[in-house]
Amino acid sequence: MRKLLFKTILLCCFIFILTKGVRAEDTQTVSMSVNEIKKTLGLHIYLQGGYTYNLENPDSHENELRVFDHKANSFTFDLAQLLFMRDAKMNNVGFKLKLSAGETARFIHSKGLGDSDDAFDLTEAYIDYLASVGRGLRFRLGKFVTYLGAEVIEAKDNPNYSRSFLFNYATPFTNTGLVIGYPFSDVVNGNVYIVNGWDNTDDNNKGKTFGLSVGIVPMKAFSMNFNLMYGPEKDDNNHDNRFLFDWVGTITPFKNLTFILNTDYATEQHSAPDGGTAKWYGIAGIAKYDFSDRYSLSVRAEYFNDQNGLRTGTAQHLKEITITTEIRLAEGLIIRPAEYRHDWSDRKVFDSGNKKRQDTIAMSVMYTW
Repeated sequence: MRKLLFKTILLCCFIFILTKGVRAEDTQTVSMSVNEIKKTLGLHIYLQGGYTYNLENPDSHENELRVFDHKANSFTFDLAQLLFMRDAKMNNVGFKLKLSAGETARFIHSKGLGDSDDAFDLTEAYIDYLASVGRGLRFRLGKFVTYLGAEVIEAKDNPNYSRSFLFNYATPFTNTGLVIGYPFSDVVNGNVYIVNGWDNTDDNNKGKTFGLSVGIVPMKAFSMNFNLMYGPEKDDNNHDNRFLFDWVGTITPFKNLTFILNTDYATEQHSAPDGGTAKWYGIAGIAKYDFSDRYSLSVRAEYFNDQNGLRTGTAQHLKEITITTEIRLAEGLIIRPAEYRHDWSDRKVFDSGNKKRQDTIAMSVMYTW
């Protein structure tokens, strides 16, 4: 994967030199500023790191049932990303290429692309074409982050530093395949997905997974997305289908206050311990208040039921509450100096199976250039 990352960066630089290289005009050299180069390439750089202290000081040095922030009592270099992108204009082509490195990259690998423990990941790589049909019919082909859920991989775009159980266990991280999207009006838009499945670059069976996403914006202060996904996800099994319903609603009743609600319900045939249908579902609510342009406070509360233990490895009811402070210290720089999180379950799943609860305090820094 390191060779893939290096070759991809070299290729991007080579293409840029060929297409946007310096040329002479009237014996004068035309140079490009750093900002012009960034704009031409659609270049962005993102860096993220943090420290999570587990109050139980577990011998395993793990925050149980966490994904990206799984290391206890340790500074962590979470994520470094290199992003190239261009939006597609009517009758033209756009693209996105996102390369990730760090601890987070170890957990978002798509099967068939990179080693499972590699610290480098080709997170997104797709081509867009916007056809001049009505308001614009968009075709997207490649690998992209999933359209499901309220949270994303980069902490800067989430109200909290840690991710919810729904993000970790209810939905996939990425999909690979084809998307066809159309904005029917300023209020309604829709996308149809045909993909290889959950976190699969190479399909693990002969079936395809189908998805549908409908976005509705009835008013400026309120939006919601209805998402569906259905298809076989087991290795070499085309018959036991997985179904997922995902709903995300966002409301901003006042300028400085935002509420986000996310609910998921999923089933998979013949996946329960007794051979029946396995189920998992949950709901998460987030409230974020901006005291000013610089300071914010976010609170998340969540319930997740892994009814048959298919997703977490234990049949259990999980709950968590998270409180996060945020300071936007400078342009592109976000500091979350304190995040308190309390996890609890009806089973002993924390501290290597000795406790039913877990408490952590985290700090994190994020920078975008």
